[in-house]
Amino acid sequence: MLRIGCHLSSSKGYLAMGQEAVAMGADTFAFFTRNPRGGAAKPLDFQDIAAFNSFCAEHQIASLVAHAPYTLNPCAAKPELRVYAYETMLDDLLRLSYTPGNFYNFHPGSHVQQGSEEGIRLTAECIANVCAAEQGIIENKSFQSPCAAKTVILIETMAGKGSEIGKTFEEVQLILARSEELYAAAAAGTPGAQDFSSLVGVCLDTCHVWDGGYDVSRIDDVAGAFDRAVGLGRLKAVHLNDSMNPLGAHKDRHQKIGEGFIGLESLVSVINCPQFKGLPFILETPNEFEGYKKEIEILRSRYVL
Repeated sequence: MLRIGCHLSSSKGYLAMGQEAVAMGADTFAFFTRNPRGGAAKPLDFQDIAAFNSFCAEHQIASLVAHAPYTLNPCAAKPELRVYAYETMLDDLLRLSYTPGNFYNFHPGSHVQQGSEEGIRLTAECIANVCAAEQGIIENKSFQSPCAAKTVILIETMAGKGSEIGKTFEEVQLILARSEELYAAAAAGTPGAQDFSSLVGVCLDTCHVWDGGYDVSRIDDVAGAFDRAVGLGRLKAVHLNDSMNPLGAHKDRHQKIGEGFIGLESLVSVINCPQFKGLPFILETPNEFEGYKKEIEILRSRYVL
């Protein structure tokens, strides 16, 4: 079965998102945990959350892919911005623990003239500290989750614009490997600490990797490259987007399905790639309700696995 949905507004709450998803034929969706340009998150409405969790069970909605705000930069040059990223990620995970079993996707950040190596080190340090605090390995009194570590953190593959890190699969693997080392060192000897591989994975964005130089029209080759560098076991979700730019442009401009340089046939090959079977596919195309509904209908009609 094809798990597919799109990015929805959370302004009216969880249940409203679930209802909108079902109305457009989706069985998963994405949403921002707070204003994507920054700011405090709205207070949780626990009645709404309870109704949403029941609605999801009734309509078989699963594998939501929450998105961190764009303003997070865990490898920023300024220490206060790194602290903001850490505290926001941890707060988001606390909030998401009330809708357990889903994903939390974030951009690994921009090194801002510090160099990729330093950017990777700083982002890895942030991930490791978030995982350790969530597990109670390092103290963070603000984190009091009712069901900790039930949301998997996802590092998103990036297009490589500016000083972004995570622009190649090899860089994504370096972030993962360094965070795992730091987390393992902190967790050593801690009873009940979860394995890092159950806490952190990867979200592949088709527009980003295309703009980064990976030819999505040859999806088996792209999947093979990902497997060699990172391992397909780490891949937990796919952002399914066309691109306004030619291959390798490093610009990150999403386009509607079939209207960009990647094209409909190539994106159909992505949803039918055997290595991606069972993953949630999230549309982040420049659309409203009817446009997303149409894209979902087209892609479901072309799904053959």
